[in-house]
Amino acid sequence: MSLSISLTINGEPREVALDDPRVTLLDLLRERLDLTGTKKGCDRGQCGACTVLVDGRRINSCLSLAASLHGADVTTIEGLANGQSLHPVQAAFIECDGFQCGFCTPGQIMSAVGLIAEGRAGDDPERVRELMSGNLCRCGAYQGITEAVLEAQKTLAEDKRRDAA
Repeated sequence: MSLSISLTINGEPREVALDDPRVTLLDLLRERLDLTGTKKGCDRGQCGACTVLVDGRRINSCLSLAASLHGADVTTIEGLANGQSLHPVQAAFIECDGFQCGFCTPGQIMSAVGLIAEGRAGDDPERVRELMSGNLCRCGAYQGITEAVLEAQKTLAEDKRRDAA
C-alpha cells in the first residue's frame, strides 16, 4: 500500500509517494530526494546531525516519520543560502571557525537558525551552549560554534532593524 504526502521542501511543493509508512524524514530527504546535506549520525536522535526545520521548529529528522508531516514546511541546509549568498548563520560559521571536520555542521547550522528564530538565547554564551546541547561535535569546535551563533544573531538583528527603517 502506497501513501502519498505533500510537503514543501526548501520552498518547493513536493508530492511524495511512500511505499513504507515507517520511512523517516531523514531517509526520505537523503535517499529519495537527494538532499544529502542532512547527515545521518547516530540515527537515534542523540547527536543532532540530522537537524532540520519543520514549520520553523528544529527537529531530529531521524526520529520523525515522513508520513506524519503531511502539509509541513521543511527547510534543510540546502535551502538556507540565497543563490550564491550564504545565510548569515552559514557565513558566521565560516568567519568564527565553527567547524573542523564538517560532519555535524549542517545540523549545527540548522539548530542555530532555529535557536535564533526562537529568540531565547540572548547574548549569553552559556545559554547558547545549553540550547545547542542537542547537537554534538566530535571535534570539539564548540567555542567557534557558540561564537558563530552569537555573531549571526547580531547580524540578523541588524538586518531586521535596517529593514524596518
